[in-house]
Amino acid sequence: MNYLERANEKLKSLKDKQGLVVLAIESSCDETACAVTRDRVVLANVIASQIEIHKRFGGVVPEIASRNHTLAIDNVVRQALSDAKMTFDDIDCIAVTYGAGLLGALLVGVSYAKALAYALDKPLIAVNHIKGHVAANYLAKPDLEPPFVCLIASGGHTAVTYVKSLTEIEILGSTQDDACGEAFDKVARVLGLPYPGGPQVQKLAEQGKPVIEMPTPLKDKHTYDFSYSGIKTAVINYVHNKEQKGEEYSPADLACSFQEKATDIMVNNAIACAVDKGVKTLVIAGGVGSNQVLRAKMKTRAEEKGIEVFYPPLGLCTDNAAMIASHAYNMIRCGCEASDISLDAKANVKITD
Repeated sequence: MNYLERANEKLKSLKDKQGLVVLAIESSCDETACAVTRDRVVLANVIASQIEIHKRFGGVVPEIASRNHTLAIDNVVRQALSDAKMTFDDIDCIAVTYGAGLLGALLVGVSYAKALAYALDKPLIAVNHIKGHVAANYLAKPDLEPPFVCLIASGGHTAVTYVKSLTEIEILGSTQDDACGEAFDKVARVLGLPYPGGPQVQKLAEQGKPVIEMPTPLKDKHTYDFSYSGIKTAVINYVHNKEQKGEEYSPADLACSFQEKATDIMVNNAIACAVDKGVKTLVIAGGVGSNQVLRAKMKTRAEEKGIEVFYPPLGLCTDNAAMIASHAYNMIRCGCEASDISLDAKANVKITD
């Protein structure tokens, strides 16, 4: 049998195994990450962040990110095994993010995972990065079961989805332009805040009040879609107008006003979808899911409708490999097939892929 045939035979035996051990690799942007999980328990979750490297450029530089992934990945994997008190022999399979993300960065993780899987003769599982974010919730709440509604909010994606099963997701609404996290970053830049923008905007907003009027995108349309381009542009125009007139303004009030509107849209759409689908569980996924205002609003307003809200701890909201291991676990339990060593990285994949 060739590698793929052997891998699929092994996956069949792993489908119902108790104590399934997954080693997962994530390198879609500027974090080089490796995690080891046993079923839905995280044994190790190592992240080598490049934030300090990219701060000087005001955002992630793809080529620099790729080079640093190459430098870090072997050490990160070995550190994860050490933290988990395991060796490669203890691992049942290798999971890796194959998309979406920066192509060069993804290729580092995919290439390493393919070589590792082939050398160890272990099954290789290709994981959709966005589904990984959703699956982070299973680590935070192991008894979580579909169906439920999930708000996905990150730098590259903003969508509200209906999670039908462990592996099936239906999109109910998505952004028509900027993702929410992207808008936070652009607003941070115009306010002179350092990268990454989301946490900086939140911190500044704590000192302000939501007293500056912001537009409501898609106001007169009956849709669960999102649009952040108009809000972002409103902030940029406000700053430019004030500067051209030589007038002072409160950056804290502007940050607070933007954050209030941005989070209101996500909360309203997510809760409306949960009510429409008749589900009593709503979860948050993605880096923007760490925003404290978003979390507090969602919990308060959803509970008024009799809907429970769950979200991962902060360390599992941003990019990490534990979430990739979590979705790989779900895929194996649902009888997925292994990926061949011809697996390629993809800069763009659909949430539903």
